[in-house]
Amino acid sequence: MASEYHSSGEYIKHHLQNLTYGQHADGTWGFAHGAEEAAAMGFWAINVDSMLFSIGLGVLFLFLFRMAAKKATVGVPTGLQNFVEWVIEFIDHSVRGSFSHQNAMVAPLALTVFMWVFLMNLMDLLPVDWLPFAATMAGVPYLKVVPSTDPNVTFGMSLSIFFLVLYYSVKMKGAGGFFSELAFQPFPKFLFPVNLLLEGVGLIAKPISLALRLFGNMYAGEMIFILIALMFGGSWILALFGGALQWAWAVFHILIITLQAFIFMTLTIVYLDMAHAEHH
Repeated sequence: MASEYHSSGEYIKHHLQNLTYGQHADGTWGFAHGAEEAAAMGFWAINVDSMLFSIGLGVLFLFLFRMAAKKATVGVPTGLQNFVEWVIEFIDHSVRGSFSHQNAMVAPLALTVFMWVFLMNLMDLLPVDWLPFAATMAGVPYLKVVPSTDPNVTFGMSLSIFFLVLYYSVKMKGAGGFFSELAFQPFPKFLFPVNLLLEGVGLIAKPISLALRLFGNMYAGEMIFILIALMFGGSWILALFGGALQWAWAVFHILIITLQAFIFMTLTIVYLDMAHAEHH
């Protein structure tokens, strides 16, 4: 597919562009034709491909786990049941090790976060040209298949976690307790403006770092796959080398996509544990 573009830059720009729907400068609504037009659509523009794949993968996760639960047996388990039981035991062990309070919502949330992020990251292992080429043949100009390379998706997830942290901070400590936690430490009370600034910055940094860590790692991984794909547009020797390099990076990338899902889940548990904890 890389050979169909006039330059490597054009090929890279195409693969990094989302299918964006929004309002054009003339007031009409439709899909953007390029990054500049997508940026001009403003806040209410929506990346249709990110929404499609993220929601679809979420539904797939729910379907597979529900099917495993309905077909669970005390006898010889199926491969799917084995996998689901292993994931649940892994999540349960992670929650018990990082969350020291009582909240029945944390373990299901951790399971959902881990599996959803993992499945979105897993899309990065598909060859970069397959689905975009099929979409082009169907008349769809752009298609990004890895939702976690879209900062809108990663920030949406991290802000959801952030709102839960705020909710439980106020619920467990009260509004006054939460404010005192921000204003009266680590320095003496008369320095509360400094404390409030430092603690406020630290609080706001949590969702930002959570979102950017996932986005940055997955975006970099996707970029490397795209750069390797450019080799297939050269000589057959370069194409063979590119194939070997792509296989090696895909094997290594399996660790990255799993690790990023684990980090996102672990930080979610830790942040919620901190929201439940009383500071003295």
